[in-house]
Parts: sequence; C-alpha cells; structure tokens
Amino acid sequence: MARIPLLQLSGISLRFGSEPVFSGLDLVVQAGDRLALVGRNGSGKSTLIKVMAGLVQPDAGEVVLSPGQSVGYLEQDPEMAGFATLGDFAAQGLEPSEMYRVERAGEGLKFDPARAVATASGGERRRAALAGLMARDPDLMLLDEPTNHLDIEAIGWLEAELARTRAAFVMISHDRAFLRALARSTLWIDRGTVRRQDKGFEHFEAWRDTVWEEEDVARHKLNRLIKSESRWAVEGISARRKRNMGRVRALQALRAERAAQIRRQGTADMALDAGPRSGRKVIEAQGLSKSWGDVPIVRDFSLTVQRGDRVAFVGPNGIGKTTLLGLLLGRIAPDAGTVRLGTNLQVAMFDQAREQLDPEMSLWDSLTGDAEMRVSGRADQVMVRGVAKHVVAYLKDFLFDEAQARAPVRSLSGGEKARLLLARLMARPSNLLVLDEPTNDLDVETLDLLQELLDDYDGTVLLVSHDRDFLDRVASVTVAMEGQGRAVVYAGGWSDYLAQRGPVSEDTGEARRTETPKARAARSVPKASGLTFTEKHRLEALPGRIDQLTAEIAKLETLLADPDLYTRAPEKFSKASAALAARQTELAAAEEEWLTLAEKAEG
Repeated sequence: MARIPLLQLSGISLRFGSEPVFSGLDLVVQAGDRLALVGRNGSGKSTLIKVMAGLVQPDAGEVVLSPGQSVGYLEQDPEMAGFATLGDFAAQGLEPSEMYRVERAGEGLKFDPARAVATASGGERRRAALAGLMARDPDLMLLDEPTNHLDIEAIGWLEAELARTRAAFVMISHDRAFLRALARSTLWIDRGTVRRQDKGFEHFEAWRDTVWEEEDVARHKLNRLIKSESRWAVEGISARRKRNMGRVRALQALRAERAAQIRRQGTADMALDAGPRSGRKVIEAQGLSKSWGDVPIVRDFSLTVQRGDRVAFVGPNGIGKTTLLGLLLGRIAPDAGTVRLGTNLQVAMFDQAREQLDPEMSLWDSLTGDAEMRVSGRADQVMVRGVAKHVVAYLKDFLFDEAQARAPVRSLSGGEKARLLLARLMARPSNLLVLDEPTNDLDVETLDLLQELLDDYDGTVLLVSHDRDFLDRVASVTVAMEGQGRAVVYAGGWSDYLAQRGPVSEDTGEARRTETPKARAARSVPKASGLTFTEKHRLEALPGRIDQLTAEIAKLETLLADPDLYTRAPEKFSKASAALAARQTELAAAEEEWLTLAEKAEG
C-alpha cells in the first residue's frame, strides 16, 4: 500500500550570491518517514530544512504541502520576542486544555516554563522550542540539531518520544547514537545534490564511501579519455580538420564536463602537538568537596589522572561538570580537600560557550589577534606549533575559503565556529587537553578526525560530552556525576559505565553499581588499625585503577590485533605497543600492591 506524500519539493533551485546551493532538486517526504539529513558543515542542510518549512523561498521550483497536513520546525536560534516566559512561547497555538503537553515535555527536556525569556540561556530557549513542537504534535517535524544543549538523560527522553510518535520527521544531527536509533532512511547533501537511501544511518558511511569510489573511477576514466583525445587533436587534427570537427567539439564537451565537476570537500587538516612531556601524574585530587550555596557539587571526591588518560565527565546539565573541571585544574578553590597538579603542564581548553570567539571579530583577526599565535611584525601570519604560517593558508586547513577570512565570526554556522575554535586550540603545543562539549555542531567526518587525533595524542585529555558514541570511542575513564554531590569513577566509556552502574533505584535515584570481585573485596576489607590513612585510601582506590587498566589493555590488544596496522601506520603501532607494555607492567604492580594491602588490612 502506497504511503501518503506529506511534502513534495519539485525542481528546487537556490543560489546564495554566485554560489548554487541546490539545482533541480526533487524530494518527497511521506507519512511515516524518519529521515536523517546529513552532510558536511555548510553543505546546505539547515537551508533545505528552511525551504521545507516555507521560511526560505527558492529561486525556482515549488514546495507543496498536502492539504490538511501540519508542519512543525525547530530552528537553531528560536526568536522569542513578544513572549514573557519560556512557557508562553512553548504554549503558543495550544488550547488551555492542552497545556499539560507542554508541562510533560518540559519535565522530559528539563526546562522551567516560568523562566523569563530575557534571562534564559540559548540552551533553555532551544529546549522550550522543542517542548512546544513536541506538544503541538504536527504531522511532519523538521528538527535542526534537536540534541544540541540536551544532556544524555534528556536526549534519551527525546529519543523515546520520537520512537513512539506516528508523525514523520526529518532531523539534522551529528549524534551517531541518536541517528542510529531513529533513522529509517538517510538524505545526504553533497555538493548541491541530495541523495536518498532507504536504510538506517548505520549504513550511511559505507554508502557514502561507495559513491565516492565510483566518482573517483569515473573521474579517472574521463581524464584518460581527455588525454587520449587531446593527443589525437595535437597529432592529427591538421590533416583531417573538416571531417573531424565533431570529434573536436566532443573533446571540448569532455573538458567542459570535467570543469563542471565539483570537487568534494576534503577533511580538515587538523593536527595536535603534545608538546613537552608532562610528569607521569597529571592531577591528584584528594577528598574534594564543593558547594554553591546549599547545592553540593561534589563531596569527598578523589581522582588520580595519569599521563595519557582520557577522562570523560558525564551527568545532567547544570550538575557541575564544568565546575569539577575547574576544581581539578586548580582554577576554582574547593571548600575542602586538595588538588596537586603535575609538573610541566601545558593546558589547552575548548570551552562549550565558545567565549574565546568574539562574534564581531573577523576570522583573520580571531587568529592574528591571539597573543600566543601572533608573529611579531607580520600581520598576515600566525604561529602554528612553532612554525609561522599565512593566516589564509591555515584557515584553508580547517576548510574555510579565502572569502571567509575577513567575514565576522557571527556569520559562521555552529560547526564552522567549532572548527575555528579548534584551529586556535591546535595551533599551540599542549600536553593537557580540556574539551568541554567539543562535539556540538561538528559534522560526522570532522568528529571522526577529532577522534583519531585524540587516539594518537600523547598528552592527557579531560572531556565533557553528551555524545554517547564519541564517549565510547575516546574515553578510558568515566566520572559520572549522579547528583547530591556524588561523583563516581568507572573504567571505560559510556557503554562501560552503563554496564558497571547497573539499574537505577526508583526509591533513591541512586545507581546500583555492578562491582568487580576486587571492588567488592575492597569494600569488605575490615578497617584494621594495621593500615595507615594513606594505605586505606590506596586500598579503596586500587580496584578502580585495576579495572581501568584492564579496559585500556583490552582496547590496545584489539588495536594491535589488526595485521595491517604495522605497515599502514608504523608509528601508531609502535606507540600502541609501548603503551600496552607500560599498562601491563602497571597492572601487575597494582594487583600486587592490592594483595599486599588487603592482607595487611586483614591482619
């Protein structure tokens, strides 16, 4: 049985200035469609969504919404002028009897309907807009980055709601886990062409790579044909001029076809320099406690961060993850406890609010105005990891074109702002990288590259993110902030954390953790007088470190099991081998130390 078309785009063409965005685009969205709209930053995803919503008029073609069907649109920066509170905005168009829908969505998305619009953050505004859209329940939802500014719990709520809805939806997101869970089909925008595959997002990358491989083969054949015909034109055209003008015209057409081909955008030329080696122990926090007024952030929290660790911090928005980072970096004073920073640290930080970027400053000035990047006496060069480089060339490394160099930062998309901030961050050597929500707005390809860079980075990484897939790919340790000052350390990434945490108690809201045998043994060790305070604390901390080392060894062994790794990436093979040997040695020492202390505690 044929599905009902909800929205039809026919012959859509659109240009911004001299650049074509779409040309002759045809697209149908049907009832029940669950479409992931993907593509590189700046490829036109948000523009296409706005065309569908009727907010951008195409230069040619038409957009037809089937009679009796409704469309709801979630924009990245909702305009709330004229509304006193977030609840007023979310409830627009609803009957008083339907207000419960806004309240229900507000609970799931964690926004306060009574919050004044004038004092609300960008994240609170987006959550209110999303709650209003979900409450109105249109036939077709157009969602532009719905997971941005949501914590993992709210993302889970939204994921469940969208899985249950009967409405069709088109969503732009770079959250792989979210897309894998919901998308049944994929729309891919690439150089003005929109392709559709009626398979879930998990098949996208293989499909994309196949399309690109076919393009490369076709381009190679075209180049060979042009070369052959050009040789004929040089060697034989003078003797057969009149009889072969058709072949000459065909050669001209081939050259025109090649000239018209739009080269696909490459990946950003990003690189991280770990700089001078830090001390083995990077951060040692003992008994940290911090409250803001009557709200506890952490209570009696201890953590040791070793060189090379990738430590992720997870928890709901507003629970204090950024505050805990500040405590660990010595930038915020604790109410109790101590923090000792290791030797020779060079810190580079990516902040979630992008506060290091002035929206009125040009991209050029954003780089040359950075004191650490400035080249004395040269206004057109920046210092990149100790080497002077022309500012436009460096911007091109991060996929900006020359025309954007003098444009203001406010003209950039969210993903482009993230890339500019990464350009500033990666210009300087560091051995401690602090990434506070780095994944917001980055496209899939840039996320892949960032993950690879972090894998190869010799320094230490502290990471805050709500991207579950990214956490699984990067983190070796997860610190879960569970509320009421509880911060618990787990080995591994997000999936490892869920496996170890166990179900959440409905009575207390606390996680019932699945403990390893050594962890249970450590908890059952009698508090004998034979242990000093330091030894007792060490005995309690060792099981977590043992679990962490075991998880890291498993990951390294999986990596080294690749038979082609040595020939493909010998330097990476060497680093992984050295890291494996070091962690195996440390694991043996940690287990021996645990046994010694446990025996001493038992008398």
